[in-house]
Amino acid sequence: MIPNQWYVVLESREVRVGRPVGAVRMGEKMVFWRRKDGKVVCMADRCPHLGASLSRGKVVEDHLACPFHAFEFDPGGACVYIPALGRNTPPPKAMRIKLYPTYEAHGFIWIYWGESQGELLPPKFFDIDETFSYAGYRQLWPVHYSRMVENQLDVMHLPHVHTDTIGRGRKVVVDGPLARVEDGVLKVWVFNRKDDGTPPRRADELPTPSRPPFLEFIFPNLWQNRISSDYRIVVAFVPVDEEHGMFYLRQYQRIVRIPVLRDIVNWIGVLGSHHIAEQDRRVVSTQLPKKSALRGEDKPVQGDHAILTYRRYREELIEKARVNVAK
Repeated sequence: MIPNQWYVVLESREVRVGRPVGAVRMGEKMVFWRRKDGKVVCMADRCPHLGASLSRGKVVEDHLACPFHAFEFDPGGACVYIPALGRNTPPPKAMRIKLYPTYEAHGFIWIYWGESQGELLPPKFFDIDETFSYAGYRQLWPVHYSRMVENQLDVMHLPHVHTDTIGRGRKVVVDGPLARVEDGVLKVWVFNRKDDGTPPRRADELPTPSRPPFLEFIFPNLWQNRISSDYRIVVAFVPVDEEHGMFYLRQYQRIVRIPVLRDIVNWIGVLGSHHIAEQDRRVVSTQLPKKSALRGEDKPVQGDHAILTYRRYREELIEKARVNVAK
């Protein structure tokens, strides 16, 4: 994973008031719960006393209580009450839980994973506002999240994996693609075409695009397929551990706005996207290694330009975080 980044980790609807929720993210067991004012809190899912899972506990006012001995922890991670010591005995200051900064917007919950460098700026999102409606689903994939990201940046596989859906037309030749990172966002323009006998053009031979990018990726784990200004597919690729990732897909549109008809259109779109994603999952699940390959572990070709751009910038971010820690 890339350190010192905001990661989408859950949808807002998964964390309700009054009930802690456990989840494995970045290979770590975490517990999520809401304060009375609705603010989401994320902590390590381990009581510092004897290691019990706090996600099996309960929310008491604005405290999270351990299920084992009812130690209570405030939203800042400090233990504020140990029943066995009585109300008037302060708990040891060392009795604290690791805390993760959280941010919530657009129906997603982000956590900041790493060492914060001063004040944290909010994470980026796409130009999708309240005029859009959406439906979606989530699914656990048996691969590292980076493989899922690369699959959605891969423009060569379309006519071979999605023969009856988005790959119809046999556009097997890949010009480019054109890929560049601007302000932490990877933008990809696709120029696939049928094989007419001419060799594919390199990225530097392609014309300057006059339209928005077809694919956009906000580092470290948020992707968008801009089908049109009014129709988008958004996916959050959530790191679970070294061999698993959560796939959160949403179908956004603002073409149909009549309530009932809008919901029907949204869910029909999700069914189509689910079928396409299943075509991907069946193949991506067979890739080795299960996480993004290191240099020398595979042999990319010209059409992998977007994937290679992703890998290079990902390595730059990891190195930047390493340097900051060394300082």
